[in-house]
Amino acid sequence: MSNAELARMVEAEHPYRGKALFELCDRLVTDDDAVAKVAMLSRLTSLRRARLFDRVSLAWSAIIALLAAETENARAEAYAAFQALDPEEQGDMLDYLEVTAIEEAHPRIA
Repeated sequence: MSNAELARMVEAEHPYRGKALFELCDRLVTDDDAVAKVAMLSRLTSLRRARLFDRVSLAWSAIIALLAAETENARAEAYAAFQALDPEEQGDMLDYLEVTAIEEAHPRIA
């Protein structure tokens, strides 16, 4: 599927929206269009509310994937997406990542 098709599945809250988001995240290192789409999707209220487990939302997983891509573009988009979160959620995410600033986070995704 194309990036646009996957993004539409996520936006439409398709039952496989998580899988669609993760497929886009798999493309982040080599595809700036995927970076833009994941960054945009991370701001959706529906992804902020959708919990993978505990406090971790689909929006957080998108931001974490952007950070993990370790490209200049992806990290810049991750920082902007993080800034779009509410201050309380920012604090929770920093706590989850065990850092004091988002720029210190260098998660790895296996």
